[in-house]
Amino acid sequence: MKHLSRKLLAVVLSAAVITGIFCGCAKGTGAGSTVTVGITQEPSVLDPHTVAAAGDREIIFNIYEGLYKFDSEGVLNPCLATGYELSPEMDEYIFDIRKGVKFHNGKELTPDDVVFSLSRAAGLLPGQDKAPVDPLKVISEVSVSKDDANKVIVKLREKSSELLSYFTVGIIPSGYEDCQTKPVGTGPFKFDSYNPGQNITISKFDGYWGEKASIDTAVFKICADIDSGMVELTNGSIDIFPHFTTDRAKQIDQTKFKVDSSVSNMPQIFILNNKVKPFDNAKVREALNYAVNRKDIISVSTDGTGVELTTAMSPAMGKYYDTSLDGTYTYDVEKAKALLSEAGFPNGFETTVTVCSSYLPHVNAAVEIAAELKKIGVTLKINQVDWATWLDQVYAKRNYDSTVICVDSDFAPYDVLSRYASDSSKNFFNYSNTRVDELLKLIPAEKDDAKKVEYYHEILNIMVKDAASVYIQDPTSITIVSNRIEGYKTWPMYVVDLSKVKVAK
Repeated sequence: MKHLSRKLLAVVLSAAVITGIFCGCAKGTGAGSTVTVGITQEPSVLDPHTVAAAGDREIIFNIYEGLYKFDSEGVLNPCLATGYELSPEMDEYIFDIRKGVKFHNGKELTPDDVVFSLSRAAGLLPGQDKAPVDPLKVISEVSVSKDDANKVIVKLREKSSELLSYFTVGIIPSGYEDCQTKPVGTGPFKFDSYNPGQNITISKFDGYWGEKASIDTAVFKICADIDSGMVELTNGSIDIFPHFTTDRAKQIDQTKFKVDSSVSNMPQIFILNNKVKPFDNAKVREALNYAVNRKDIISVSTDGTGVELTTAMSPAMGKYYDTSLDGTYTYDVEKAKALLSEAGFPNGFETTVTVCSSYLPHVNAAVEIAAELKKIGVTLKINQVDWATWLDQVYAKRNYDSTVICVDSDFAPYDVLSRYASDSSKNFFNYSNTRVDELLKLIPAEKDDAKKVEYYHEILNIMVKDAASVYIQDPTSITIVSNRIEGYKTWPMYVVDLSKVKVAK
């Protein structure tokens, strides 16, 4: 979430003479058809190794593929690799590379492309000073096996049994340098064009190694917000609109559209910058956890459909989630006031929440939080900014007091919690705890899954005691789909998968 600003990207892409086209919705039937997807954020990064914004990843999910790939149930399956082995010492992964795969530029996939891509993602290429994909910085070397030219060996600096979900990172042609302006992957769709402020267009890749897409073209149409998206849906210029709000979904004409939903596995958080006063004080953070009424926030922001959270992890993570922590912070204004007084703020304080204006659920949540904090003497000023500014100031530069956002992850517990490591580039919370850091190093080196569960639960317990931030809910993810569209499924991850979509005859 931290790279090119919208204006800068527009200049780069314009200079590359990339032009967009306007496409209407659901044209044609079956082959030769076009489907339009509504999105509310301007794409900023199309490079699979530097992308951080969930909204960008949901687009390029259709373009790039990794050695492994999640499916709609959160199961990790072989993709550009047909299988792998983890050494007994857990310091070496050996992948069997799939044959007969082509990139969108016609080049055939080879192990050398995998070596280049993983080395690039791990920051091992000449001139790289850090790993673009932070969890892969543990890689020390990537090479083609001397014994089998179709195997790639990934050597690690330290033991890790938790890396497989990160090998979903996109594989690109060896030496390729134009991912940002002209993405080239092996996915079911290839990149066509980007028209800043209007749309991104992708089209079916006829040379795809797997089951080919049914539609010929997909257009990601950029809408200013949900309200403008409502207008687009009503006039028939959008077929699929993910991440819709519950209240707006109730206004949809169900003779023309259906509502598809899933757990989002994407906690909505009132994030408190742990290095900014007064949020560097754990008692202040604890006070705010007692001061907010999660039920009211969920009612206002997602029409009451979300699941209340106390921790950084969604219940969708199963055994790794610790149910004993549910309800740790109950709504208690008097306790919140007492904690603030203990922290040295008997009369409260003034602070700012920076929130992206195009995400109505987060804006509404911020408004409700501000109203509730007023009861304990805290004045919360709401600073609405565009998405590019949020990425730059909040995520990249960590120049903020607090924010409200949903934090996505792969369907893997380590991906959920590793962002809280003190040295993680994703730790825009500025959270730090030495024991959590220790546990996050122990988990990858642990073979016993039951022991891993213990470690994950310990991390969650520590973070609750630290009141790391105010965890609000796991929202229900809602997608509006035209009745003319078949095969679309809402995932428990931030993904728009168009590979199975068809236009009904």
